[in-house]
Amino acid sequence: MSGTPAARAAELRDALTRASHEYYVLDSPRLADAEYDRLFRELQRIEEEHPELRTPDSPTQRVGAAPASQLEKYEHLVPMLSLGNAFDDDELHAWETRLVRLAGDDVVRSGYTTELKIDGAAVSLTYRDGVLVNGATRGNGSIGEVVTSNIRTVRDVPLRLGKGAPAGTMEIRGEIYIPFSAFEEMNAARAREGDSLFANPRNAASGSLRQLDPAVTASRPLRFFGYAVAAPETQLPFQTQWEVLDALESWGVPVAPHRKRCRTIAEVFTWAHKLEHELRSSLDFAIDGGVVKVDSFRVQEELGVVGGREPRWAIARKFAPDIAETTLLAIEVNVGRTGALNPYAVLEPVEISGAIVKLATLHNEDFVTQRDLRVGDRVQVKRAGEVIPQVIAPVTTARTGAERPWSMPARCPRCNTPAIREEGEALSYCPNVACPGRRLEGLVHFASRGAMDIRGLSYARIEQLIDAGLVRDAADLYSLTPEQLLELEGYAAKSAGTLVKAIDASRSQPLSRLLYGLGIRHVGESAAQLLARHFGDLDSLAAAEADEISRIRGVGAVIAQAVSDFFADPSAREEIEKLRAAGVNFTEPRPQVTGTALAGKTVVVTGTLPTLSRKAATDLIEAHGGRVTSSVSKATSFVVAGEEAGGKLDRARALGVEIVDEAELLRRVAAGDS
Repeated sequence: MSGTPAARAAELRDALTRASHEYYVLDSPRLADAEYDRLFRELQRIEEEHPELRTPDSPTQRVGAAPASQLEKYEHLVPMLSLGNAFDDDELHAWETRLVRLAGDDVVRSGYTTELKIDGAAVSLTYRDGVLVNGATRGNGSIGEVVTSNIRTVRDVPLRLGKGAPAGTMEIRGEIYIPFSAFEEMNAARAREGDSLFANPRNAASGSLRQLDPAVTASRPLRFFGYAVAAPETQLPFQTQWEVLDALESWGVPVAPHRKRCRTIAEVFTWAHKLEHELRSSLDFAIDGGVVKVDSFRVQEELGVVGGREPRWAIARKFAPDIAETTLLAIEVNVGRTGALNPYAVLEPVEISGAIVKLATLHNEDFVTQRDLRVGDRVQVKRAGEVIPQVIAPVTTARTGAERPWSMPARCPRCNTPAIREEGEALSYCPNVACPGRRLEGLVHFASRGAMDIRGLSYARIEQLIDAGLVRDAADLYSLTPEQLLELEGYAAKSAGTLVKAIDASRSQPLSRLLYGLGIRHVGESAAQLLARHFGDLDSLAAAEADEISRIRGVGAVIAQAVSDFFADPSAREEIEKLRAAGVNFTEPRPQVTGTALAGKTVVVTGTLPTLSRKAATDLIEAHGGRVTSSVSKATSFVVAGEEAGGKLDRARALGVEIVDEAELLRRVAAGDS
């Protein structure tokens, strides 16, 4: 171990940087997680004691900046260009023919470099003397937005380039993306927390980059691939695109796999066909084609750019859309945590984008009816990187007459209780609080991050606890002991003790999280906060009549009746008393207001916003003096609407209530508090 703090800090930075590269880029970690954490904490301690030793490329600086009030603009050193498209071999051949007319046989002699076209968010990373100093979005190609603090949280973006990187200033261009596997885990977690799901990895990556709080970005599983270098004031030692990719890898910048140097356009055809029909299915990230570039920089310069936006020397080889046709074998019904009966499609297995799809969402009964979906239909199914495949429509021309119409069952498929569908509701639901179909989903929701936040209590572990007879309801979690867990498969002394401690820590969560975790019908995070803040404690809420609850601004009669019905149910009251006996907190602290930009404003948030979860948007509005309600009325100041906003957006239009998007919300917050 080095003797001085400066020497030891340098030693630790090198070791941690090397370990991150091995883990995130090479996918072959050699340093154990526990050892990495130990070295990281040691470096943190040294930098806290000696702030002058903290460097911009220190691993401790990946997350640490305060949330931005708004995103600054950044002018790229060289414009980030767009690509023209080719959809088949004939169009690729025509592209080469055009290039040969302009630059002669030099095009053919140059050959081509082919790369994956990552379906992510384009970024430009500025390095000065090998150290990352700026990160920016693509923007309009000439001017992007500064997201440096967020870029630093992406673990495989090097904060300092490796040996051989040139001095001076240069931009490394690339794509921020989210792997399919990580995307599905993230969306599953959001579903358990009651947050809206991201539509696809590309939108999630783009939105994550533009977060005002780097800590939010850090919580997202972002990755990076580099593919180009721009340095107008520095002489770079490259003659070809292939050399650039080799250099990026040598500097520690991850480069997408399956690149190839092709001597002829025929080799490009072969590469593209193999990529689309074989390699694509093995990838854990989204691509929407390949990119073909004339390899020689000298020839690239001669060919130039069309209209200032498209390089003649590069083209995107696009693939067919991710839609397949298969047979709808059955329509089954899942019972959700609040008793909602959700129909889903059981499909004849079909491959879409390299994944075998057997199940797909049908949203609700109206979706099935409006599209006239019948069991036995040939149907079109879309995946396109989305976490849950979707049935688009039936192929009515393929019907034989043997197809069978479907309707929602009159009784819950799990407990046989008569199902209820209230007027104006899209879903039928099972009113039985003790329904076994609700138990698993309810416990998963109770433990989720947006509710009681019990880390380590996964879906599989909850299933295991139920199957072992250790847990029947949420209150039973608080009586678990390490000794009981050690009798189950997959637990060691440390993991059992850690989980019991996490459960114990959740007792102190505020009332709003408990209310949300209880899975009361119609009570999402916003309504739970309104109820908790108004009544202050659970007993006061439980004793309130529906009329009293409905008078809370933003709650309304539907939520009030659902809350009243819940506390009137003997099963719910029994669980509440068990939670009380377990020492779970039943009170709510007063919220802290940090700004006044939205003071006096009543806001409704609806649909899927580009970057903010429903909880994050609510927290932002309330932190700046606003009040979030769940229904639109004439008293609503404005509605923040995202994709698939639905009925609330229609009502806002009918009432003449102002409708804004997320960007306008962020602008108002920033402008009002400046």
